[in-house]
Amino acid sequence: MSGTSLPFLRLTGGPGEIGEGHGRAAPDLVAHNLDLYFRRFAGEVSLSRDEVLRRTERYWPAVCARAPAFAEMVEGVAHGAGQPTMEVAALNLRFELFYGEFSRLGTLELGGMPAPTRECTIFALTPEASDDGHLWVGENWDWIPGVAGVLQHITHPDGLQVLCFTEAGIAGGKIGLNSAGIGLAVSGLISADDDWTRMGTPFHARTWEVLCSKAMDAAVGAVTRGVRACSANYLVARAGQQGEGIAVDIETAPRGTCTLEPVNGILVHANHFRDPERLGIWQPITEEWRSTFHRCARAERLLSGAAARGQISAGTMMTILQDHEGHPESVCRHPNPALPEAERYQTGVSILMDLHTGCMQVAAGPPCTFPYSSYCV
Repeated sequence: MSGTSLPFLRLTGGPGEIGEGHGRAAPDLVAHNLDLYFRRFAGEVSLSRDEVLRRTERYWPAVCARAPAFAEMVEGVAHGAGQPTMEVAALNLRFELFYGEFSRLGTLELGGMPAPTRECTIFALTPEASDDGHLWVGENWDWIPGVAGVLQHITHPDGLQVLCFTEAGIAGGKIGLNSAGIGLAVSGLISADDDWTRMGTPFHARTWEVLCSKAMDAAVGAVTRGVRACSANYLVARAGQQGEGIAVDIETAPRGTCTLEPVNGILVHANHFRDPERLGIWQPITEEWRSTFHRCARAERLLSGAAARGQISAGTMMTILQDHEGHPESVCRHPNPALPEAERYQTGVSILMDLHTGCMQVAAGPPCTFPYSSYCV
């Protein structure tokens, strides 16, 4: 979906009201994403529409039991957009349905395909490293070209405000911040243990719970507790008083978690486990898909170099998010014409968050081309 900025939704109320408001405000975009994803399920991981819905119907009772507020919000999206509940539920389970198949296909001994580790470069910058003493979080969200995204400003009944990005039709938010100073960035991971049939709390339910947290312990707990079907990476941060802030990166696998902390005020992650042996897992990343290592090292090197020369500014962080070394599989991602069309991912949105001011700079595509616009809670 083209445009120089994302649709901006202002929503308020409980889970059902928030979901219904989302669906009513963007019915065409929800329909677009449903059509796109059902085609991608079939073309990318050979899951027919009927099979996707069968798996969703099997998984849905677990979602209702483990994350009832999230399930209510999903049902609200479906009602507001005028779409079948199980189809919208499938969209909200797309992480588990896709990554479970990515793992299975990537670990086949014969006839397998490489695991597509082409999703996202993220970082945090603690107050000691920034030029303004603020806590910053940045992300280039790399995914399927054409996916329709929205920004949401959500006010809860208790007054908590959440500013977040999500895909149209996916309830809550996956990247963003709240008025309590909590911020979240995410990136995809894959391990040989990933399996949708484990039916744990879904990825998108966890990201929304983080964004609804008022304390760091609650935000971390939303990521680490309970059953997980698939691996994922979460960078969680919280601002304190001026000059104070903490950030951790949490690598999660189905059977364990690993926490990484900033070094000299810098924390960077992409799409590979930094220490897979620590979690006792194997990640099926083949040589063809090693851009994750390049993007992580490149962003880390640029941030560390800037820190060595002095304090890091928001402008410096934007320049890093626009970096093209290794193009097109660079930090600022562009479709690779050497790959089959289904495998040509790109930066779908670029986000830079100041957790002390509660403001986000958002570019609605590769930030080398799309301008940043400012939004605040």
